[in-house]
Amino acid sequence: MPAGSEGLLLRSSKHLQDQTVDGVLSSHEGGQGREKGGQPRSPSSSPLAYGVLDIPPWYLCIFLGVQHFLTALGGLVAVPLILAKDLCLQHDPLTQSYLISTMFFVSGICTLLQVFLGVRLPILQGGTFAFVAPSVAMLSLPTWKCPTWTLNASLVNTSSPEFTEEWQKRIRELQGAIMVASCVQMLVGFSGLIGFLMRFIGPLTVAPTIALVALPLFDTAGSDAGIHWGIAATTVFLIVLFSQYLKSIAVPVPVYGREKKCHTSKFYLFQVFPVLMGLCISWLLCFVLTVTNALPSVPTAYGYLARTDTKGNVLNQAPWFRLPYPGQWGRPTISLAGVFGIIAGVISSVVESVGDYYACARLVGAPPPPKHAINRGIGIEGLGCLLAGAWGTGNGTTSFSENVGALGITRVGSRMVIVAAGCVLLLMGIFGKIGAAFATIPTPVIGGMFLVMFGVITAVGISNLQYVDMNSSRNLFVFGFSIYCGLAVPSWVNKNPEKVHTGILQLDQVIQVLLTTGMFVGGLLGFLLDNTIPGGQHGTDNRKEGERANI
Repeated sequence: MPAGSEGLLLRSSKHLQDQTVDGVLSSHEGGQGREKGGQPRSPSSSPLAYGVLDIPPWYLCIFLGVQHFLTALGGLVAVPLILAKDLCLQHDPLTQSYLISTMFFVSGICTLLQVFLGVRLPILQGGTFAFVAPSVAMLSLPTWKCPTWTLNASLVNTSSPEFTEEWQKRIRELQGAIMVASCVQMLVGFSGLIGFLMRFIGPLTVAPTIALVALPLFDTAGSDAGIHWGIAATTVFLIVLFSQYLKSIAVPVPVYGREKKCHTSKFYLFQVFPVLMGLCISWLLCFVLTVTNALPSVPTAYGYLARTDTKGNVLNQAPWFRLPYPGQWGRPTISLAGVFGIIAGVISSVVESVGDYYACARLVGAPPPPKHAINRGIGIEGLGCLLAGAWGTGNGTTSFSENVGALGITRVGSRMVIVAAGCVLLLMGIFGKIGAAFATIPTPVIGGMFLVMFGVITAVGISNLQYVDMNSSRNLFVFGFSIYCGLAVPSWVNKNPEKVHTGILQLDQVIQVLLTTGMFVGGLLGFLLDNTIPGGQHGTDNRKEGERANI
């Protein structure tokens, strides 16, 4: 769950999912009440404009596929931009654009695999924030810290072999760790172990784990927003305005239907695209301030990176078409520290995805996914992570909660729409100028988006506590202690890395990566305490609570 873009914001208006939305899609009455082959649809899917097995008209599939792409855009773009600094790429927007394009392309492949071979629900695949914390922890080791000269834009020659090797050897290390860890996920999925493990993973394990995915990233969000707090605050204001205050306002749009031909229908524009609209308007504001020279032109001045011309040459340098391929950054390398860190992220990602499967099935009127479908879904996600590692996104893949939430708004649960979305992702990954455009987003605009996204991810994690009795002193202790240690322990280890010393370098690195990954520390403590302190629900009851959590 790359948690934090439009789909996560949709959860704040979850009550609308229980109402029939008179949107653009509801006007296509020819698709209602019928399944593929003209058979009547089951009563459970009657409120939907199109059910899981329905095939909307091709033009509607394309339109809705693009809509799903735009809904997932914030999460897809955010991960490469977060990793750029630790990969020594903060002054190389062209390479950032290549990473974004690769993320689009691999997400398209993984989406098609999940729909046809995995859980077979209309659920989009994309980058995961669960891998960000262990990736940053690994890249923070002394071996992988960026040289000081890469932090100075005036000293960086992005076309020099020396600089290229600096960032490529780091992403190759990430690739190897992700590919090995993905094998663990495939084993857990295809072997059926996930059903056994979920018996012991309840909300008191899930809540600190998901909350600590985003909490440690507050420094990244604050640093980017601090480039120009006025621009960042404007971005936050617009996203909050659209997602919270204007979410119930329907905008009339022209549509064409078989029954009514050309007419207008209502579309909840602000509710579906709050992050995208906020980004675009703030981006436009930065452009106006740049053209009028209202922003400083001196590189060392406050607010300089809010200018839109600081990365303007990226669009000219980027190729029109570029096909990402496996091994494009070289042969992956492997270290124990990276593998164990990413495995911690895999566990978090698996827990999130199981919750997304149940939420997706409920929203599209399908029965709860059986165990074998969940096993396939987790196994295919592991395969997706393997492909993401081979292609070199610097990240893995997981089910996108953003698009699960969008299903409840659009009332279109057709798998063919998600297939179209996967194809759109593939095309956007090949079209190099698209990735380059997103790499030019001004830094404070990105910072404002991060502030909202990370805040919502934290809230989504904590919301899992609704499934346990928080009047219980036991449960309060388990959650409070887990999340506090998940912040305190990584902070201490980062400040005192020399204290982690066993005499074996590889073991020291493994321990340091795990102890500086907050979600691992908090999730492990929550897991141990919840399953050992008397008075909790374990076994089947605990598993069911975890399954009901809309993570």
